[in-house]
Amino acid sequence: MADASAALKVWLDRDGALLRLRLARPKANIVDAEMIAALHAALDAHRAAPGLRGVLLDAEGPHFSFGASVEEHLREKCAAMLASLHALILAMIEFPAPILVAVRGQCLGGGLEVALAGSQIIAGEDAQFGQPEMKLGVFAPAASVLLPYRMTQPAAEDLLFSGRSVGAAEALAQGLVQRVASDPEAAALAYFDEHLAARSGASLALALAAARVVMRSQVRERLAAVERLYLDRLMSTHDANEGLAAFLAKRQPAWEHR
Repeated sequence: MADASAALKVWLDRDGALLRLRLARPKANIVDAEMIAALHAALDAHRAAPGLRGVLLDAEGPHFSFGASVEEHLREKCAAMLASLHALILAMIEFPAPILVAVRGQCLGGGLEVALAGSQIIAGEDAQFGQPEMKLGVFAPAASVLLPYRMTQPAAEDLLFSGRSVGAAEALAQGLVQRVASDPEAAALAYFDEHLAARSGASLALALAAARVVMRSQVRERLAAVERLYLDRLMSTHDANEGLAAFLAKRQPAWEHR
């Protein structure tokens, strides 16, 4: 096992057929600049690996991720944060092997956005999924684009507008996750062994490209659009800046609805 950084553990499994990525800063596993860079670097380093048939992304500790760094959402930092996160999302969607994501505990905000860029999400029975950004007066750009590919538009809007979390059973019923298991990592490995290990890596890569030929172009275009909406309009509002400041100060926000 090799550490790509202090934030992420990276190794090859199944005789090089499976790339393992593990968020390694429990219990929060915050998706900050360091974590984003480590994930992106690991994918880039293994993109052309011969014989790769899958990726398994999981996390140390009781929780997958509490989300992105709130400090990096502040007006002076958010442009760089969004650019790097959205580049990672695109790298995951365009990766030439299926990415399985095993989730335990909380999977929130930017952590859920990263999970949504995978092929399948396997949830532990204790998993909780949510986009709480609206509680801070901001919206979730990548989730605004990716959630409707997994759920109906109304179900996606429920999570995006309310900021509430859903448990594993509700997430499964809504299509947000593909299976629920007592041990999501073991279930993901079993899926890989049964359904992907014996396949051609070259054919899998082309099957991914075929299945996502429309999705990839749409996500790239829509991410750019929501990024501009976030930077040019949202961060010019009083309430977005107030919500972030209130969270960092551990007080209730004073909304002015402007």
